[in-house]
Amino acid sequence: MADDKEISGPVVDGNDPTGHIISTTIGGKNGEPKQTISYMAERVVGTGSFGIVFQAKCLETGETVAIKKVLQDKRYKNRELQLMRVMDHPNVISLKHCFFSTTSKNELFLNLVMEYVPETMYRVLKHYSNANQRMPLIYVKLYMYQIFRGLAYVHTVPGVCHRDLKPQNILVDPLTHQVKLCDFGSAKMLVKGEANISYICSRFYRAPELIFGATEYTTSIDIWSAGCVLAELLLGQPLFPGENAVDQLVEIIKVLGTPTREEIRCMNPNYTDFRFPQIKAHPWHKVFHKRMPPEAIDLASRLLQYSPSLRCTALEACAHPFFDELREPNARLQNNRPLPPLFNFKQELSGASPELVNKLIPDHVKRQIGLLHPAGT
Repeated sequence: MADDKEISGPVVDGNDPTGHIISTTIGGKNGEPKQTISYMAERVVGTGSFGIVFQAKCLETGETVAIKKVLQDKRYKNRELQLMRVMDHPNVISLKHCFFSTTSKNELFLNLVMEYVPETMYRVLKHYSNANQRMPLIYVKLYMYQIFRGLAYVHTVPGVCHRDLKPQNILVDPLTHQVKLCDFGSAKMLVKGEANISYICSRFYRAPELIFGATEYTTSIDIWSAGCVLAELLLGQPLFPGENAVDQLVEIIKVLGTPTREEIRCMNPNYTDFRFPQIKAHPWHKVFHKRMPPEAIDLASRLLQYSPSLRCTALEACAHPFFDELREPNARLQNNRPLPPLFNFKQELSGASPELVNKLIPDHVKRQIGLLHPAGT
């Protein structure tokens, strides 16, 4: 798989992608034949400070792909490309290959060719809020479980922190309800003892230690973001809609209460002299409506903690009772179709305790894979 991700072939011209045909060559390594692949750019599906993402069709195979086109500084390697090359998981967007292109102004662009998933969690949420409805609980469970499974893989196998988890960066296949994390443009392998920028992550989903300017944070900033996404799926609107960094902290304090000196020390040791208005925590069960299942509230409270080390890990979140319904042998989607694959774990279980692994793989799956023998054999 890695070989066809190698950058090779001609540098292609292309300014506005839509309607253009972009051709590149892949293969040609280890005696493989070289192949030309052509993409017809169909429409722009996303733009940002990084560049653009467009939907394209491969003319040779008819397959639809997403191509992320980013301006490439010739002095640096592209970190997103380095990370995408090593990741392989059902809940993480996969890279098919990549190539460079230039414009008439001699700017160099990197094109990342990825699998195409038609919807984002952001648009799914908008669909429900426009219809004045809440997302059915089975979908909240299904989507969040897969987000945590993707994070468990990303955090433990390549050791990557996403650093910009939000509904816009979570893709959903509306037919199968499979979820994939995307946009690793801010992602980084965090090294203990090495400083990182704190101005990272989109405001509503920013962990409080980032607002406090912490530079030695951990992958638990993604867990905070996932907690914000969970709350948003349950509430139908963002839980902490701050208008700027200070206001963001005020929104968090309104729910979690004023952080204690110890909690502030855990977030950023340089901030302990700050004076905050003393506000009592708003009980979690009052944050959500009366009919909210207690497991949902419990999970939110374990994710949205001031002290980063007290937040549960992504794998622990997957094992939470909130997701027990997904582990039932007869769990189905609302239209009676099967759930997407949820238990085809990869290397993310390698460091987990036997108790955790036991919780994560339901008995009916253990029987299928021969880990559990039926009674009497």
